[in-house]
Amino acid sequence: MTWALDDDSSYFSLVLALITLTPILLMVCTVSGHRSCILPLKQAYQPAYAALAVQTREYLIIMMWAGQFAGEGLNLILKHAIKQERPSYSAANGYGFPSSHSQYMGYFTSFLMLHLYFRHRFTTTGIRSLDQAFRAAIYLALAAWALVVAYSRYYLHYHSVAQILWGFGIGVALGVSFYLVCELLPRRRPKSIFGTLKSFLVQNPISTWLQIRDGWDVWADGGREAEWLRWRAEWDKRRLSDSSKKTT
Repeated sequence: MTWALDDDSSYFSLVLALITLTPILLMVCTVSGHRSCILPLKQAYQPAYAALAVQTREYLIIMMWAGQFAGEGLNLILKHAIKQERPSYSAANGYGFPSSHSQYMGYFTSFLMLHLYFRHRFTTTGIRSLDQAFRAAIYLALAAWALVVAYSRYYLHYHSVAQILWGFGIGVALGVSFYLVCELLPRRRPKSIFGTLKSFLVQNPISTWLQIRDGWDVWADGGREAEWLRWRAEWDKRRLSDSSKKTT
C-alpha cells in the first residue's frame, strides 16, 4: 500500500517514519504504475473527508475536500512540468518538486486553523484562561504536526530542503486562498460574487436534495451543541420512561 524508509539503528528515525505516514490517516493509498514505483494516490480518494462529508453534509468540509483535491492536482502538474529530480541520496522514485506531503499538510493545517480561529466556537469550561490555553494547544498541535511531517521528508531523504519549503509554502498559500474565497469573503461580503456563489452552492436543488448545509453560518460551533442537547433530552426522556415502567 505504501512504505517509508528509516534507519534501523535509530528510534528517532523510526518515529519520523511513522509520523511521515500520518497523512495516510486523512487518505487511502493504492498502487500506482507510474515509473514502476509505489506511491500514495492522495488524489484518488480521501476517506476521512468523504466520511465527514457524507455524515455531516457540511458545506465547509466539502469545500475543504475540494481544495485538497485541487492542491493534489496542482502538485502533479507542477512535478511533471518542472521535472526536478529528488536528491541523489534519495531512495524514492518520481519527481520531487514540490513535496506533496508537505503541500498536503500545509493546506490542511492552514485551512483548518483559519476555520477554528474565525468561525468555530469551542465548548467553554467557564474559565477564560483555560479556554484560551486549550485553543492555543490545538493550534500548536496542528502546526507541530505539519512541520514534523515536512521535516520527516528531509530527514528520511525523500526531498531536498527547497522541495519541502516550496511544497509547504504552496500548501499554505492554497489553504489560505481557498478559505478566503469559500468562507471568509462570502461571510464578510455576502452580496459579492463570492457570497452569491456560496449561496448558490448551498441552496440549489441538488444541494437541497443532498441536504447540504452550512452549519457554522447558523451556529458558532456548527450545531454540535444543539445536536447533543437534542440527543440528551431524548435520552433522558427514555431513561425516565424506563424507570417509570420498572417502578410500576
